[in-house]
Amino acid sequence: MSDPTPLLRFTAVAPLRAEVAAWRLAGERVVLVPTMGALHAGHVALMARARSLGRRVVASIFVNPTQFGPNEDYSRYPRDTAADLARLAEAGVDAAYLPEVSGMYPEHFATRIEVGGLTEGLCGAYRPGHFSGVATVVTKLLNQVQPDCALFGEKDYQQLLVIRRAVRDLDLPVEILGVPTLREADGLALSSRNRYLAPEERSRAPRLHAVLTEIAAGLAAGADAGPLIERGRAALAAAGFEPVQYLEVRDAETLAPVERATRPARVLAAAYLGRTRLIDNVAVG
Repeated sequence: MSDPTPLLRFTAVAPLRAEVAAWRLAGERVVLVPTMGALHAGHVALMARARSLGRRVVASIFVNPTQFGPNEDYSRYPRDTAADLARLAEAGVDAAYLPEVSGMYPEHFATRIEVGGLTEGLCGAYRPGHFSGVATVVTKLLNQVQPDCALFGEKDYQQLLVIRRAVRDLDLPVEILGVPTLREADGLALSSRNRYLAPEERSRAPRLHAVLTEIAAGLAAGADAGPLIERGRAALAAAGFEPVQYLEVRDAETLAPVERATRPARVLAAAYLGRTRLIDNVAVG
């Protein structure tokens, strides 16, 4: 058996595009997996899905400053480039793209992408400018790498819909695919921020997913959202989540508020456990 192809590493757009162009000339399909590093098993699952979709896989690692608010965790967001590159190599990724902040946002950079509608409410209500930062950096990454498709985890469900809308509205020639959330055995959604949790907080964290699952089951059985949400908030408070920024039922495509699940919907939540902000969502129907 031949050895796997060594992981290529790029920090600039021109050589990356040249490599991608050579792959395309050979008739190979290219898949992009954007990440902010601190890779875990959920990211590895994304890479495996990417491998199943295309001959060539590019993973980007970029902690994007424009999607963090002034009081958020940009400066302490976990970074371990060496470990991340080792994971990518083990996962069979062809190329790692690690742009510098100065390269992504050069002096006098003045363009941002705003996506209306979908960014209102949920995380958009608590993280002003967040989705503009996400839409801008993802659009840049898609333009820089020029993949056939790009993969995003469904844990950040609102983000996934925002990116899909931006790609559609701007006529970008790329397919955006969502990948189901990978979870620990106790239900906790895998996240780079889970490493912030103290051991006692980690033991209580799975209650978030349990509450969402209970609400989704009630909705599927025909119950109204209001009482289910009220009980869910009480259960999260009893488990030590404070504050609960939101716990809502939204349409799975438009994110419009839902009282009864007559069409596909999502139960979505964001809440703090100690200093750690956790988000999760569960499908209904």
